[in-house]
Amino acid sequence: MTAAGAGALAGIKVVDFGQMVSAPFCAKLMGDYGADVIKVEPPAGDAARRAGPFPGDVAHPEKSGLYFINNTNKRGVTCDVSVREGRELFARLLRWADILIENHLPRQMRAWNLTFDEVQAINPDLVMISITPFGQTGPYSGWNGYDLNAFHLTGASSRYCGRPGEMPLEHGTFSADYYGAVAGAAWGMAAAFGRGVAGGGQQVDVSCAEAIAASFVGGQNIGLVAQEGRFDKRTGVGMPLGAPATIVPCKDGHVWMLALERGQWEGLCKVMGDPEWARLEMFNDMYVRAQNADIMYSFIEEWTMQHSKMEIMEKCQAAGCPITAVFTIAEAAAQPHLAARDYFVDIDHPDLGRVRNLGAPFKMPASPGGPVRPAPRLGQHNDEVYGGLLSLQSAEIASLRAAAAI
Repeated sequence: MTAAGAGALAGIKVVDFGQMVSAPFCAKLMGDYGADVIKVEPPAGDAARRAGPFPGDVAHPEKSGLYFINNTNKRGVTCDVSVREGRELFARLLRWADILIENHLPRQMRAWNLTFDEVQAINPDLVMISITPFGQTGPYSGWNGYDLNAFHLTGASSRYCGRPGEMPLEHGTFSADYYGAVAGAAWGMAAAFGRGVAGGGQQVDVSCAEAIAASFVGGQNIGLVAQEGRFDKRTGVGMPLGAPATIVPCKDGHVWMLALERGQWEGLCKVMGDPEWARLEMFNDMYVRAQNADIMYSFIEEWTMQHSKMEIMEKCQAAGCPITAVFTIAEAAAQPHLAARDYFVDIDHPDLGRVRNLGAPFKMPASPGGPVRPAPRLGQHNDEVYGGLLSLQSAEIASLRAAAAI
């Protein structure tokens, strides 16, 4: 049944009715820890199949990297819920499921007659995780939106992304979607395991914008506005109030340097060979160092440019100074620390061949998770799910195909 075997979520039954990133990744997290996840795609397939990246930049619906990485450990079926036969088939899956995960706009779910009230009438114990850019209510709930719409709505780019006095920058691709997915998985499971307390299923309304607001902008930023009516803006690279706290170049790339506390600064000075300039009184205090950062960083860069990032990181860590190499994607993929934690998993795929994937992001030694089975081909498990799980006869499945319902 499940690709991950008897994992922590074995016995949990999930219908993934999502597109692109947020809902599929939320469902992937559950599948990677043992839940039985059935991915339901329209006959044309998840939009991620057309998004890539593709090997050799040649588009192929079974070779999209975005689709592959977000859909491991799932069974895949096709179903067109816009037609009566498809909706009836989908309802049978909902009667089987514990959790439905979706990321469609509320108006689209209304058009399909798949609002929470309607799916609860089908299965009163069903937990419905709805992940959208702006949530199920409020003036923006009906707006078309994507990951970056949700990210920039929160003020996060004004606070963090870009240089002072210049335009804000985009953040990493799909960050709001992934944050929303993790939030949905955590609280969706809480709702599933709490059905006895709640008296049945409920809808978990996840706004990706609010997930970013809570994690990126929340805490001291919101508190500062509430208490003092002011707020901080982006500062570019590094921290303005204390130093050293920035990215500096080195012999083979860059390192992120943070040496604010006295012991950290003394550790850095020791690794640099206790240079004479570092003994000046002006460098004894992190705030004074920040006021003289241009002078100090020029001295530090003279030293870093003579050493590699790994050499700097290892020596500084040993001296109690938290300096870290800044890796490229290629370097991160070859990182021995991540490999030692089994974070990379090789999976065989009928179209892609042997593919390296990311392993379990959360470690639970008693019930380890992670991808075991590749993302399903389009409609790969139609016969297995509809014929086996739902006990439809071959003629019934053929009729659904004739009606273009699957």
